Amino acid sequence: MAARPLTPLAVAREAAGYTQEALAVTLKVERTTIGRWERGVQSPQPWQRRGLATALQVSLDVLDDLLRRTLRRPADNITTVLVSPSSSLVTTPVEQIVHQDGPEPEADVIHAAIPRLRRALDRLDLPDDGPTRSPDDLHGEIIRASDDRLQSRYGNLARRLPDLIAELARAGQLGDAAGQRHAAALLTLALRAADGVAFKFGYLDLSARLIDLMRSAAQIAEDPLLLAAVAYVRTETFFATGDLDTAARALELAADHVPDLDTTSSLAAFGALHMRAAVVAGRAGKADLAADHLREARRAAGSVPEGIYVGTAFGPASLRIHELAVAVELRDPLGIERAAYWHPPHELPAERRSHYFIDLARAQLTLGRHEDAHLCLQAARQAAPEHTRTHPQVRQSLSSLLRTHSAPSAGLLDLAAWARAR
Repeated sequence: MAARPLTPLAVAREAAGYTQEALAVTLKVERTTIGRWERGVQSPQPWQRRGLATALQVSLDVLDDLLRRTLRRPADNITTVLVSPSSSLVTTPVEQIVHQDGPEPEADVIHAAIPRLRRALDRLDLPDDGPTRSPDDLHGEIIRASDDRLQSRYGNLARRLPDLIAELARAGQLGDAAGQRHAAALLTLALRAADGVAFKFGYLDLSARLIDLMRSAAQIAEDPLLLAAVAYVRTETFFATGDLDTAARALELAADHVPDLDTTSSLAAFGALHMRAAVVAGRAGKADLAADHLREARRAAGSVPEGIYVGTAFGPASLRIHELAVAVELRDPLGIERAAYWHPPHELPAERRSHYFIDLARAQLTLGRHEDAHLCLQAARQAAPEHTRTHPQVRQSLSSLLRTHSAPSAGLLDLAAWARAR
């Protein structure tokens, strides 16, 4: 008889290095209790969850996700409950939901890889012995990792990044000063790719740590454009805490320090920082300041073809996506209308295209166009499934749509069930 596949909670337990017996000792429960949790026949009590999350090295939100995906599928004809972030409830018979084969296995791969990633970071200054490829080969690996991030292939990243980061740490201890700076530059981009996974999947403490390590590596690389890229990414930390004033100050300071604005790469860095600062200003309700930042970004985009510059997409199309984001933040109906008549070209990275449709869904909801909002979320899912599934604004939009429909369509219910199953 084939062995039963491990449930998501069991995968996380093994990834953290525990047997059921060892985890039971740590949490002061019976081994059979761990088994019931992992089979989905019983959930931890509220007072047990924090200790379990600490042992598994995950946040409480991630633990809740693991437990939800571990629970047994309800029996047919039993009502399932979709809980919105605002605690509104929408009930529907299970047989009306289009059944999935379960969550995509990539999510389990990612959660299982997080402890390995943490260990690789712990050992950056004390890397294990092992082979180290040539600088050209490592550069090729970073190109692939950056492309996986931009195309939202998070499972690929989770599989490869712990070993790649360890190898780059070894490379940083070899060769002359120039070689060490080159290794630090590659490490900065590898850490950025890792942050793309950590932030999307709710490991906010790990994301903050990765951003700090990115800044240190970029300083060793002595590359001002890498420092600008780190400032762009660092905005995530301030968005998570709601500290918009500091986010704006950090972006403006980084833009002031971008050198040589007569080069394409420098102009792209300068424009991307102002593009991001415009969204921050929009979220803070500062329309005039957002317009000023968009004007600076537009000036840069006029001289820069759409492309990837030091890991960041920038150009006329990326700018249009951010113009929509600003209009949504400011609840500007004219800006929203202008954006709704444009669609991002397929050549743009999948993650950026999905951002456009996620923001457009929010905009359509603002305008009361519920069916259009549903179609936008479907388009985001098609463009970048894992990015869409992990995006908090997608859940908020779906909750709003479910509340406004007394009899939600099968398509909307399917989308809601898919977004919950991660």
